[in-house]
Amino acid sequence: MSANDAASLPDELTETFDQAGIDAMFGFDTKPARAPVTGLKALLETHIVNHERLPMLEVVCERMVRTLATSLRNLTSDALDVHLVSVGTRRFGDFMDRLPLPTMIGIFHVAEWENYGALTVDSGLIYAMVDSLLGGRPGVTAAPIEGRSFTAIETMLVGKMIEQTLADFAASFAVIEPAEMTLERVETMPRFAAIAAPSNMAVVASFRIDMEGRGGGFDIVLPFATIDPVRDKLVQRFAGDKLGRDPRWERHMTNELLASEVQVEAVLGERLMRVQDYMAFTVGQTISLDRDPNDPLMLACNNVPLGKVQIGRRSGLLAVQMLNTINKGKPA
Repeated sequence: MSANDAASLPDELTETFDQAGIDAMFGFDTKPARAPVTGLKALLETHIVNHERLPMLEVVCERMVRTLATSLRNLTSDALDVHLVSVGTRRFGDFMDRLPLPTMIGIFHVAEWENYGALTVDSGLIYAMVDSLLGGRPGVTAAPIEGRSFTAIETMLVGKMIEQTLADFAASFAVIEPAEMTLERVETMPRFAAIAAPSNMAVVASFRIDMEGRGGGFDIVLPFATIDPVRDKLVQRFAGDKLGRDPRWERHMTNELLASEVQVEAVLGERLMRVQDYMAFTVGQTISLDRDPNDPLMLACNNVPLGKVQIGRRSGLLAVQMLNTINKGKPA
């Protein structure tokens, strides 16, 4: 078709789609221009992000790259490579606003952390994965974006890839903390995947999959509220980091403390007396304590009550038997 023929076509046939046009096609409203925000609101909505490094999360992602490449080769029977692009910190709202459409968003639940995460798959990887699972030839360019919604077959096939990715991510996370990640649903609209407030911080791990001339990227999004139970382990520089503590000294101190001797006292009873009665004691005098031989006694160490005991004899010697465990606090 010549340039003159293209010029004679109606405007609606020659219109080009940018990201705003794709957003409008999928039903997103373009954001109107806002007046500059000042004062406290500007401080709260600042785009300055404190990038907290999570070294152990990078180790987990590097570990997942190797296992995921093997798993996807077995799933697709194609030669592919998985690469870790970056691990960074962003606001959840900023990430979702800049998410290119169309896309698939897998919402998964982490039972041990009692919170949610998201895994986003871009259109290039979606069409490449669907084409590969349906027997497409390697090296063929993926189908272009047509502005349509994904079919049930496409959603199911990509869902299998997401489940496999989450399984490998959970297996790689086991070196830090056991975590079971379960895919709950797959969304195509970012507004239906709101697992955190827009202003909340989130860790975004970006990956890319190359499949012989086709492929795309996916991101694993973990809000800070989700990883909060294991954040102290993720900020360590290496597995088992104890911030300078030597475990050998801990074991030595523990063994020495357990081998130490302590003196305990079994209090038979107490009686309040006047000093003049105490000074009048003679040899052989009996003091009544108003106690029965079967009554439990109090065992103490350095005037600290340890528990109640029963007095008796063992091997011809006086002995006491504990009636409760010491580690349950102060006895009643």
